[in-house]
Amino acid sequence: MKLVIEGRSFWINYHHLYCFHVIAEEGSLTRAAARLGIGQSALSIQMKQFEQSLGFSLFERAHRSITPNERGRLVHAYTREIFRLGGEMVETLLDRPTAKRTSLEVAALDTIPKHFTVELVRQALAPGGCTVKVLEGKPESLLESLIEHRVDLMISNFVPPAEPGRVHARRIARLPLWVVGAPRFAGLKKGFPASMDRAPFVLPTGDSSVRHAFESYCQDRSFTPDLVVEAQDVMVQKLLALQGVGLTVVPEFAVSEYVKQRKLIAIGKLEGLYEELFLISAARKIQNPVAQRLMKSFRVA
Repeated sequence: MKLVIEGRSFWINYHHLYCFHVIAEEGSLTRAAARLGIGQSALSIQMKQFEQSLGFSLFERAHRSITPNERGRLVHAYTREIFRLGGEMVETLLDRPTAKRTSLEVAALDTIPKHFTVELVRQALAPGGCTVKVLEGKPESLLESLIEHRVDLMISNFVPPAEPGRVHARRIARLPLWVVGAPRFAGLKKGFPASMDRAPFVLPTGDSSVRHAFESYCQDRSFTPDLVVEAQDVMVQKLLALQGVGLTVVPEFAVSEYVKQRKLIAIGKLEGLYEELFLISAARKIQNPVAQRLMKSFRVA
């Protein structure tokens, strides 16, 4: 297939494209050659021909290893869609209903309350005909996966920095923050928030927007919490608070069951402080229909 872009001709050999896809999926020339049923040397020659036709390399080659480079990862993002759609086409022609099942990959920061991830999955599955894969991790790796189209959606508590137009973000929640603690801290409700001065706290790590907002809140009111534990995971913060290790700062809904059971006490609301959550997608030529729907309609009760 010949493409002409800005006066420059590109030849796309779809057999070579599929071979590239299999190598990128397998992460090894040996495994890819076995899967394709051809010799490893023949496969290597075909990849070099493919790269020459494009005018740039797609792989970083080292002793006994071959991995997609930056351009290769971008091409791989497209080949996943191309060959997924090709498989759908064949299955549809064979009149197999399972062919219509769309795959959605969701990334969530490991600091995001699990309730939101579960609700996103529920709404993705609601109409039927969808399978969902959920990943958790750190912002940098998840953002890279989103931009390179390895995942379709990302749930984050901040809008990640990116070139204009590369990502689209929609705020899905604005959650008031509360200080909560074990019953032994109930006396701190009197005189709140000044009563928090020198009180022990379990807080998110320094890269958290909640941590930054809370520290600014404390500075503005001239009191100093006693930081005894830093934890990235919200569940770890809650468990430590339940053990009476210290107070913690969370959206009220995240601990509502513990408050009802009086395992935790709501010490006070931090007026003007919120945790904002965003649903984020990346600009792409071929849109995942389930991701498109959720970007427009996802709501949290």
